Amino acid sequence: MNMHNRNFLDAGRWTGRAFISEWAETRGGTIDVTNPANGTVLASVGFGGPEDVAQAAGEARAAQKSWAKTLAVERARILNKAADLLEENGGELAQWIMKESGSIHPKAMIEIEHGVLFIRHAATLATTPTGMFLPGMDARANYARRVPHGVVGVISPFNFPLVLSVRSIAAALALGNAVVHKPDPRTPISGGIIIARIFEEAGLPKGVLNIVPGGADAGEALCSDPNVAMISFTGSARGGARVGEVCGRHLKRVQLELGGKNALIVLDDADLDIAASNAAWGAFLHQGQICMATGLVLVDEKIEQAITERLVAKARHLPAGDPSSDQVALGPIISDAQVANIQRIVDDAVAKGARLLAGGTHAGRFYAATVLAGVQPGMVAFEEEIFGPVACIVSFKTDKEAIELANSSEYGLAAGVISANLGRAMAVGDQLNVGQLHINDQTVNGGPYAPFGGRGKSGNGTRVGGPADIEEFTQWQWVSVKDNATPYPF
Repeated sequence: MNMHNRNFLDAGRWTGRAFISEWAETRGGTIDVTNPANGTVLASVGFGGPEDVAQAAGEARAAQKSWAKTLAVERARILNKAADLLEENGGELAQWIMKESGSIHPKAMIEIEHGVLFIRHAATLATTPTGMFLPGMDARANYARRVPHGVVGVISPFNFPLVLSVRSIAAALALGNAVVHKPDPRTPISGGIIIARIFEEAGLPKGVLNIVPGGADAGEALCSDPNVAMISFTGSARGGARVGEVCGRHLKRVQLELGGKNALIVLDDADLDIAASNAAWGAFLHQGQICMATGLVLVDEKIEQAITERLVAKARHLPAGDPSSDQVALGPIISDAQVANIQRIVDDAVAKGARLLAGGTHAGRFYAATVLAGVQPGMVAFEEEIFGPVACIVSFKTDKEAIELANSSEYGLAAGVISANLGRAMAVGDQLNVGQLHINDQTVNGGPYAPFGGRGKSGNGTRVGGPADIEEFTQWQWVSVKDNATPYPF
């Protein structure tokens, strides 16, 4: 990857501003963006309120028609140019992801690389045939075609701010929609400013993309604005329920990709070292702040002790600290409130009989890699998404019991099954109620070519990525054509 050493993200262009057709001050004022590892102020950006969202939605609506009529090859060219810019400036931009979201360097580079791939995938959507001729009941011609919704509102979270924003933005743009995007106010640079800059430099027409960092009131305004036809939301189940409620009241299409309590099932014939490595990666990567994180490690009781010992050893050798200045495996938790919530869940498990074998402590926002053994239904650690670096070990006696434990969750995002017997692993996996299933792998997987999403509290059955993008970001239009108008009996 070519890493330019120029100041692509020149702060003088966007400090104190949002991107509403162009860099502009917001009526909602400004907000300081801080580094969660040390509290230092990184920059200030425009902080949008409902009035700013309304303006952005109006600008997007006005720009969308001509963008939809732009030749597909031209839309694809602009998207590929944006991908080039993200790739060429990846070294500089990854530093912002590290400082703003508490990411270690490898995780930040995953965001750059996946972000590039998502945009390039979206570029191919622009030129994908999306229509069909239909049978008719008379001599007229009938066909169906996919047309853009109009303006798509995107709301994204803090944890993978670049990827979880650009995957919806790029697909929506490729298919002829305009976009109003509200990144999480804690990560407005990685989740917004970077994206505005690459599309600005790539030559995207004015008004087609608008990026307005803001709080809950801005999100509510986006969901209810009459100029916005669809919302693509990634975040918590609670937030998603609210988005779905408001969008339902206003009859908007809504795509929800929510949290998960994802089970990794380790069968008794699994390689112990490999299984423990998978569990550690799935539970501890990015401090567990991932919707697909391994929330439950379900282990056959015959190998429970061996897996637990290996996982504890790994946890004790994963240092937590500031990724910008130290060689660490875990960065900071995003907020003090989230640290307190992790501690609440760990303390509840211990009070109800779980064994704390590693971690369970924090220094400020740096939460130690934690292993809880003997986790059972009834403990908050079994039921709730933790969003922290906590491996919860649950034992089972039979494959049937493992399936029942995994399916007892209200969530249904991801699951993994590890076994030396591929047929056995597939048989277990086929019975799991999840949106994504990984055989002989842990639960944290993503990319532009697969339809990503979940069921139950993990989503509303919608997907983003791969073959799902055309389905989600366009709608059918039926067209019938007569050579000449003909009379009717009335």
